[in-house]
Amino acid sequence: MGKSKTYGIRTFINDVHLWLGLTSGIIIFLVCLSGTILTFEKEIEQWFKEEMKVQATGNKISLSQIVDDPNIQAKGQLMAITVPTDNAAPYQLSIKEDPKQRRGSTYEVNPYTAEILAPQKTGMDDFMFSMFKLHRWLLMDIELGRPIVGIATIIFLILSISGIVLWFPKKVKWKTVKAGFKIKTSANWKRINHDLHNTLGFYSCLLILIMGITGLCWSFEGYRDGLSSLMGAKVFGNRGAQPKVDLENLKGDKAIDLEQAVLLANNTLDYNGTLTITLPNEKNPVYEFRKIADDSWSTVAQDQLQIHTSGKIIHKELYADKPLNVKIASAIRPIHTGEIYGTFSKWLYFLACLIGTSLPITGTIIYINKLKKKSKRRRKLATA
Repeated sequence: MGKSKTYGIRTFINDVHLWLGLTSGIIIFLVCLSGTILTFEKEIEQWFKEEMKVQATGNKISLSQIVDDPNIQAKGQLMAITVPTDNAAPYQLSIKEDPKQRRGSTYEVNPYTAEILAPQKTGMDDFMFSMFKLHRWLLMDIELGRPIVGIATIIFLILSISGIVLWFPKKVKWKTVKAGFKIKTSANWKRINHDLHNTLGFYSCLLILIMGITGLCWSFEGYRDGLSSLMGAKVFGNRGAQPKVDLENLKGDKAIDLEQAVLLANNTLDYNGTLTITLPNEKNPVYEFRKIADDSWSTVAQDQLQIHTSGKIIHKELYADKPLNVKIASAIRPIHTGEIYGTFSKWLYFLACLIGTSLPITGTIIYINKLKKKSKRRRKLATA
């Protein structure tokens, strides 16, 4: 009689990996597939829209003229203006077309002619919104779909960790470990499928873990609050502690216009970069500026400045001066979506998501092949 196999820790991890993968596979497939598509959401949507062509001829129209332009005022309440350093790029205007609108619609404006390009709605926008709802809520009611996606994400995290454990051979030697780094394309299709699951899963594991850990912030409020407490900084918090300023005492001073405020902001943040201006209003008589350097390594490395309409700088916050925990907490969204390092990180996330989409498929095929193998053995034993 042969020796009976003992049920060890590795077998237990394998069973956990197998059954969690089988039970959650379809949800993980849908979440990863939609995530793969959403990685380049803005770029794909833009392909289907008209692009404003700007010729840098003559002098630009002043920002005050653009703000006071009747055609622009007719669109709604102008909230913010984004001014790029590229002279051949349009300004972007955030206009709240309806008081109930949470965020303004983005209009493009030619800085030389004041020509307006309104936001264009295409079928691709609707498709991408469907992918967003699939990714976040599985196209279900938010209250139901959100926790289901959250639970599936937790399972995917467990699968990723257990997968790494199983990736290492029982006897860890360089010869056996080395085989896990490559796909044996000369082997039969079953071995290739196994390698696609094993090897590609290993290479994408780190990014999948990052996406999962950050993604749970949208699924569970308690998790988000706990992560904020752990890091000592509020997740999704874009600003640090704001100074208490008595705006009433500044009211009597002579007001500066938009051009003067922009000049002061650019002199204070003295480098080439894209400047976003949030305009003052009756409740908040303050110009708010966000500026990111053209050569910035990250899409979130923005400096912030607040200037009262009297011309007094009331708050200045440089990204370089922020503590590391605040930088990480405020960057959870771009860390999750892959925008953190621009196009480079987006491509890495795209590949990792694509691999994540394939893992439930290759994993299920591995399981089916093992079932067939066991069935053949039983038939042989029965006929022996």
